[in-house]
Amino acid sequence: MAKGILGKKVGMTQIFDGNGNLIPVTVLLCTPNVVIQQKNVETDGYVATQLGFDEIRPILVNKPLEGHFKKAGAEPKRFLKEFRFKEGLENELQSLEVGTEVNCDIFNDGEIVDVTATSKGKGFAGVIKRYNHSRGPMAHGSGYHRGIGSMGPIKGNMKGKKMPGQMGHETVTLNNVVIVKVDKEKNVILVKGNVPGPKKGLVELVSAVKPKK
Repeated sequence: MAKGILGKKVGMTQIFDGNGNLIPVTVLLCTPNVVIQQKNVETDGYVATQLGFDEIRPILVNKPLEGHFKKAGAEPKRFLKEFRFKEGLENELQSLEVGTEVNCDIFNDGEIVDVTATSKGKGFAGVIKRYNHSRGPMAHGSGYHRGIGSMGPIKGNMKGKKMPGQMGHETVTLNNVVIVKVDKEKNVILVKGNVPGPKKGLVELVSAVKPKK
């Protein structure tokens, strides 16, 4: 059954399983999400569930969003995210009423999920750092060291030419990540391995689209 939740990256640590094996985990703080809106084919053209996550001071919310939250009977939230699943796929979120809280125990230990987050921004970078290109000879006779390479392809307005530019700060999805432990009392989900993005960054967990058999 498809489901999802929003959380915030806290950091990394390590735990031991029942056999004494050390497992690196990322700690995700998933305080209760609230169902803000249920979208359907008749009114919106598609089926989706909108969740709100993380508290925010009411003064920071504009009038349209203030009315949106008031209609749902919920306190203002910092993040709003739609969870849209394939048609015909059984969706646990779609059955919830507006205003219902979604807690971290929607997932269980050992479940497989897809994790989406925004990677750390690394500023403007050249092609060697950004795309791992090789450099030219470093001898004094060479006039080409860390150049961009042939610019012939761009004369024909060729798409895909690797150029210097912004590195990082991209939406990254990790597939088939294992949930090691769910702690409902602390609103924490521990997932195996690392998760993109900085601390306090928004993280989206959904049921794996293509789980490994």
